[in-house]
Amino acid sequence: MEGNAVAGQDRSAREAVRVFIERESVRNAILAVIIFNAVTLGVSTSSWAKAHAGDALSLIDGLVLTIFVCELALKFFAYRLSFFRSAWNIFDLVVVSVGLLPATESLSALRALRVIRALRLLSIVPQMRAVVQALFDALPGMGAVIIMLGIVYYVFGVMATIIFGPVFDEWFGTIGRSLYSLFQIMTLESWSMGIVRPVMVEFPYAWAFFVPFIIITAFSVLNLFIGLLVNTMQGAVEAEEQKEFEVLRDLVRSETDQVDAHVLELKDEIAALRREIAGLRGRADG
Repeated sequence: MEGNAVAGQDRSAREAVRVFIERESVRNAILAVIIFNAVTLGVSTSSWAKAHAGDALSLIDGLVLTIFVCELALKFFAYRLSFFRSAWNIFDLVVVSVGLLPATESLSALRALRVIRALRLLSIVPQMRAVVQALFDALPGMGAVIIMLGIVYYVFGVMATIIFGPVFDEWFGTIGRSLYSLFQIMTLESWSMGIVRPVMVEFPYAWAFFVPFIIITAFSVLNLFIGLLVNTMQGAVEAEEQKEFEVLRDLVRSETDQVDAHVLELKDEIAALRREIAGLRGRADG
């Protein structure tokens, strides 16, 4: 009996903690702390701020980290091993764990990753979670586009190395340099005056190589990426709307069933009253 009572108290405590951490006000408070921490981390990169408020910034950073650790501890207490069933909980655990790394010079680069705590906004704000989920949902479709783009890059990279490499070693001397130069051309960053026109001085018909490459990569393949993302996000929005519609329809159906049940009860009561009135009239006539 005592064991059952203790287990019941433990379940009730975990349920109370779960309700607390899922409360909207608590979520908003954590969101405010995340934003505040992102601002203070940016301020801490300033030499002037370190000189005048270095101790305060360190204190704030430790306090914020303590809040995050307490939040994760409460979640783990409330959900136990179910905590790890949520990818967002694991993401938060990794992000916060980075901030627990010791402050040594050898780990200074890793400690700089503290700023990724700002990424916790992705797990707190539902709209951002939907965007990230849409990106992950688009990955399978994007895989085929990436493979196609890789093939195009490789073909053009080999051709550029063979054709232009002997003269323009800095840009096309190796397959790696050619791929990097072609990537710059694809982004349309200084592609004309920076690379293509100097190449055309030695190879007047080089435009016949670069123009099709730009059309295939910058104007066609990249638009496929955008189209996939837009379609996936639109599908996610429609799925969310459908889910909300299903919930609303179930709610309306439940309310309708309750109204129907009340109507049937009223009909039964009216029928009983009619029978009672008929019985009273029969006794009165008798």
